[in-house]
Amino acid sequence: MELQATEVSFRYGSREALKNLSFRLKSRQFHGLLGPNGSGKTTLFGLITRLLALQQGQIRLGRHLLDRHATEAMKSLGVVFQQSALDPDLTVLQNLEYHGALQGMNRKDRRQAIDREMARFGLEGRAGTRVRALNGGHQRRVELARALLHSPSLLILDEPTTGLDLDTRHGLICHIHQLCRDEGLTVLWATHLVDEIWPKDNVLLLHEGRLKMQGIAETLCHQTDSADLGELVQTLGKAQP
Repeated sequence: MELQATEVSFRYGSREALKNLSFRLKSRQFHGLLGPNGSGKTTLFGLITRLLALQQGQIRLGRHLLDRHATEAMKSLGVVFQQSALDPDLTVLQNLEYHGALQGMNRKDRRQAIDREMARFGLEGRAGTRVRALNGGHQRRVELARALLHSPSLLILDEPTTGLDLDTRHGLICHIHQLCRDEGLTVLWATHLVDEIWPKDNVLLLHEGRLKMQGIAETLCHQTDSADLGELVQTLGKAQP
């Protein structure tokens, strides 16, 4: 499923967090949303997930405008927030059961989906474990299982590797890329860490609420004579808007 934003702007009082943001995500591909803290990534996610109300512009998920057909649009969306959305006092199974019920899944479909996602993320032996007893990596696996439970066609993740060690971060990124390849999932992965974007990934470079560049990471580096993505991001940060 495609995600398209058209001339989206958003203010917190007098501070403009997003400024005429327009982009289109290609269906069935991985897209990195790269920018420093404070660049507007979380604000954009708030608008896509309807935690924030659109002030200006349009966001379209598939063929549905978010502000007009929100219920239909949100059925195709899976979300992993920067802060955990799990209940730490419930078990892994209870968290997944609860989310499936919120999605309107009947008991049979819910249990089949839970079994599928727990197997996918190697959580079969953790069903009865309370979330607070899991390490950071396993908690993130549960977050992903939760987000994919209703088989969305678009998955968005806001700084999903926060607090994870290097090996766990790498494993998570590889797993999400595999989902794009094997299941045709469209992904928007927001991060401030350049090493989480692979050379052939689609990348959107966000700075101070503006979309500076969009394209294949290695192509953008070549076009700007940048040694790597880190150098390109530094250059964009120094440039005048």
